[in-house]
Amino acid sequence: MKKEIDKNLPNKLTIARIAAVPVYMAVMLISFKHNFIIAGAIFVLASLTDMLDGKIARKYNLVSDFGKFADPIADKILVLTAVIIFTGFARVSSWSCIIMVAREIAVLGLRNMAVLKGRVLAADIFGKIKTTLQMIALVMMHFEGLLPFITLPATVIYYASVFFTVLSGGNYIWKNRDVVDMAK
Repeated sequence: MKKEIDKNLPNKLTIARIAAVPVYMAVMLISFKHNFIIAGAIFVLASLTDMLDGKIARKYNLVSDFGKFADPIADKILVLTAVIIFTGFARVSSWSCIIMVAREIAVLGLRNMAVLKGRVLAADIFGKIKTTLQMIALVMMHFEGLLPFITLPATVIYYASVFFTVLSGGNYIWKNRDVVDMAK
């Protein structure tokens, strides 16, 4: 007999990712031995839920309006929380943090305008590359104290993600410029 999958599993994974953020934040900001490593493990697990929820939803036809709405927001909350914390620790530049936050606000605004017009704007390949690079770089940064040789690659990957932040944001706005025209 085939085991039936929980129809809300993708949404539960998305909610778990959001719920992990305050725990991640506390572990990062309360100084104790190995806090970055523990926070890194939390970040890795939360990032994995991002891959799993979408795959499960598509494979088992469990795509929901909640998932379409909450999944990208959960990603932004997780990634931007880490970027802001690493900015506070002077590990990444404040200008890169500002670019990432501004891009996400602009894209969220565009998505909201589209929803008002009855449209859903899908993510594109540049946005997926951006998120992947961000998550890889941020995971690596958590483990630099343990593996100092990853500092340079983490930095290069992080600033590549900043490039894709600008590229994907510009491309997203350009591809969907008719949404802005419709808002007039």
